[in-house]
Amino acid sequence: MTEHIVNPSLLDTLDLDEQAQAQLARVKLDDSWKYPLAKALTSQTMNDLRAFLKAEHEQSKTIFPPNAQIFRALNEVPLDAVKVVILGQDPYHGFGQANGLSFSVNRGVDLPPSLRNIYHEIKTDLGLTMPNHGDLSAWSQQGVLLLNSVLTVEQGQAASHQRRGWEQFTDAVIDVINQQRSGVVFILWGAYAQRKGQYIDESKHLVLKAAHPSPLAANRGGFFGCKVFSKTNQYLTEQGLTPINWQFS
Repeated sequence: MTEHIVNPSLLDTLDLDEQAQAQLARVKLDDSWKYPLAKALTSQTMNDLRAFLKAEHEQSKTIFPPNAQIFRALNEVPLDAVKVVILGQDPYHGFGQANGLSFSVNRGVDLPPSLRNIYHEIKTDLGLTMPNHGDLSAWSQQGVLLLNSVLTVEQGQAASHQRRGWEQFTDAVIDVINQQRSGVVFILWGAYAQRKGQYIDESKHLVLKAAHPSPLAANRGGFFGCKVFSKTNQYLTEQGLTPINWQFS
């Protein structure tokens, strides 16, 4: 991932001091997100988060995903290309699992149970046979923003980076999409995602809610049969947009 150089004339419009401007220039984030998120990226909350992550690395803790993939979801789907948002909670904390995209794992990594259930629902909803790997980058390439609420985690320590500042940053991401875009589909699985998306303007976006695909939640009911994939494509078609090809090889 290459570092984006911030246009000084654009920085002048953001009302940031020199220190914040320099800080923003170092952020390896697509410019379509960097400018709308400038205040969040240079906030004290984000500074505290950076200090926390630096301390974790200095203590030789293993953090997932790798640094270059922390902002991967945003870097792969520019703001003006977002058609669908699938909101997750935390990255996978097992070795080699997290790759910067919610619910996704790299090829060669066993499918997590939640992703198995997602694939099952796609097959039931659309009649599609899904691959035996969990790399969802083909969805990102079509404008599906696979965004976790928290973007890092310590290996083997589930939810270890919650309440460190990521939630405020990803709230800002959702707000930017809500305010600056229209006709986006938000897929909110589970109570956590639904609380996080409670302020989305449903007069200009489609919000689809269902139970979380994790086995514990899905087996209680409310996930299987939710048909969010067909509903998403129907809505996109009605908006004059190309539907998502949920199947890939």
